[in-house]
Amino acid sequence: MDLINMLIGLVVAGLAWLLSEQNKEQKRLSILINRTREEYATRMELRDDMNKVMDALHRVEDKLDRVLSRD
Repeated sequence: MDLINMLIGLVVAGLAWLLSEQNKEQKRLSILINRTREEYATRMELRDDMNKVMDALHRVEDKLDRVLSRD
Protein backbone atom coordinates (compact mmCIF):
# COMPACT_ATOMS: atom_id res chain seq x y z
CA MET A 1 0.00 0.00 0.00
CA ASP A 2 2.90 2.36 0.70
CA LEU A 3 4.25 1.82 -2.82
CA ILE A 4 0.89 2.79 -4.35
CA ASN A 5 0.69 5.94 -2.19
CA MET A 6 4.24 6.88 -3.17
CA LEU A 7 3.47 6.42 -6.89
CA ILE A 8 0.27 8.46 -6.60
CA GLY A 9 2.24 11.17 -4.78
CA LEU A 10 4.87 11.24 -7.53
CA VAL A 11 2.21 11.48 -10.24
CA VAL A 12 0.41 14.30 -8.41
CA ALA A 13 3.71 16.14 -7.83
CA GLY A 14 4.61 15.77 -11.51
CA LEU A 15 1.23 17.12 -12.59
CA ALA A 16 1.53 20.04 -10.17
CA TRP A 17 4.97 20.91 -11.57
CA LEU A 18 3.67 20.64 -15.14
CA LEU A 19 0.73 22.93 -14.41
CA SER A 20 3.04 25.40 -12.70
CA GLU A 21 5.34 25.53 -15.73
CA GLN A 22 2.36 25.92 -18.07
CA ASN A 23 1.10 28.82 -15.97
CA LYS A 24 4.52 30.56 -16.07
CA GLU A 25 4.70 30.17 -19.85
CA GLN A 26 1.17 31.51 -20.29
CA LYS A 27 2.05 34.61 -18.23
CA ARG A 28 5.24 35.12 -20.28
CA LEU A 29 3.30 34.90 -23.54
CA SER A 30 0.68 37.30 -22.24
CA ILE A 31 3.39 39.86 -21.44
CA LEU A 32 4.91 39.45 -24.90
CA ILE A 33 1.52 39.93 -26.58
CA ASN A 34 0.92 43.11 -24.58
CA ARG A 35 4.36 44.46 -25.57
CA THR A 36 3.63 43.68 -29.21
CA ARG A 37 0.38 45.64 -29.05
CA GLU A 38 2.17 48.63 -27.53
CA GLU A 39 4.95 48.64 -30.13
CA TYR A 40 2.74 47.93 -33.14
CA ALA A 41 2.74 50.64 -35.81
CA THR A 42 -0.64 51.67 -37.12
CA ARG A 43 -1.43 51.93 -40.82
CA MET A 44 -1.57 55.71 -40.64
CA GLU A 45 1.86 55.88 -38.98
CA LEU A 46 3.33 53.68 -41.69
CA ARG A 47 1.65 55.74 -44.40
CA ASP A 48 3.04 58.98 -42.92
CA ASP A 49 6.54 57.49 -42.71
CA MET A 50 6.35 56.26 -46.31
CA ASN A 51 5.20 59.69 -47.47
CA LYS A 52 8.22 61.28 -45.74
CA VAL A 53 10.56 58.80 -47.43
CA MET A 54 8.96 59.39 -50.82
CA ASP A 55 9.22 63.18 -50.38
CA ALA A 56 12.91 62.83 -49.55
CA LEU A 57 13.46 60.65 -52.62
CA HIS A 58 11.68 63.19 -54.82
CA ARG A 59 13.96 65.95 -53.50
CA VAL A 60 17.02 63.84 -54.28
CA GLU A 61 15.65 63.08 -57.73
CA ASP A 62 15.03 66.78 -58.39
CA LYS A 63 18.58 67.63 -57.33
CA LEU A 64 19.98 64.94 -59.63
CA ASP A 65 17.92 66.28 -62.50
CA ARG A 66 19.25 69.80 -61.91
CA VAL A 67 22.87 68.58 -61.73
CA LEU A 68 22.52 66.44 -64.84
CA SER A 69 20.76 69.18 -66.83
CA ARG A 70 23.69 71.61 -66.31
CA ASP A 71 25.95 69.51 -68.50
